[in-house]
Amino acid sequence: MTGAGEGNKGKTAVAEAAGVVARRLGKLEPRIAIVLGSGLAGVADAVGQAVRIPYKEIPGFPEPGAPGHKGELVGGTLEHVPVLVQSGRFHLYEGHAPEVAALPTRVFASLGVTTLVVTNAAGGIRHSFRPPMLMLIADHINLMFRNPLVGRVVEGDERFPDMSDPYDSGLRALAREVAQAERIPLEEGVYAALLGPSFETPAEIRMLERIGADAVGMSTVPEVIAARARGIRCLGFSSVTNVAAGLSAQKLSHLEVLEAGRQVAGQLERLIRGVLTRL
Repeated sequence: MTGAGEGNKGKTAVAEAAGVVARRLGKLEPRIAIVLGSGLAGVADAVGQAVRIPYKEIPGFPEPGAPGHKGELVGGTLEHVPVLVQSGRFHLYEGHAPEVAALPTRVFASLGVTTLVVTNAAGGIRHSFRPPMLMLIADHINLMFRNPLVGRVVEGDERFPDMSDPYDSGLRALAREVAQAERIPLEEGVYAALLGPSFETPAEIRMLERIGADAVGMSTVPEVIAARARGIRCLGFSSVTNVAAGLSAQKLSHLEVLEAGRQVAGQLERLIRGVLTRL
């Protein structure tokens, strides 16, 4: 049974990390945070007046172990909007607890962030998908069976956050508007999150298709749950880098996932920039 000390521990971890980040950011007050997935680190390079904070300088932030993930927070401006970019996330399959995966999100909330943009690389399940391409996340299915809210409530979290609109409908409408204006193909669908790190079997993909998933990956859900518990609006994009197992004869490779992610990174950056200018 989780005791009161666990809740205090979570509060302390968030406060310590937020204090370090706030000191490094100085007068910058980001209201939008962006989490970058595999192969999408180039978005961080577009941040102007960048302040780069290595994870090793932030209490509680481990070094990311997944290829294609840098280990730094980047504060600055994008389209004249103050932002904080998480370049490299903490995956549960690396052995991290859900509260570690959610720590950056809770730090963002403590710093005053009100909107979270999450991105990831995913396998395409919907038969009409032609990777590489982008999918606007409309909803998710949590098959990680892990939740960062389990245990004593961390100060600032809501115990029972509403998840009826986890990916804000207003922000999704804005993203569709930007995609149309920029002539960027953008599908919309449901993202299923599995623990990983192995790719899914063909039988698992058939199961996911039957329960309503359009794409599958190994991240994002812990951050979104934590964000909703803090009242942060979320917008999510999947870079659909490959056809999921069993839907083609092609074998899956993480190196190919990274390369495919880079192919659509430019479109994703344009989408994010367009959303920022309209917020």
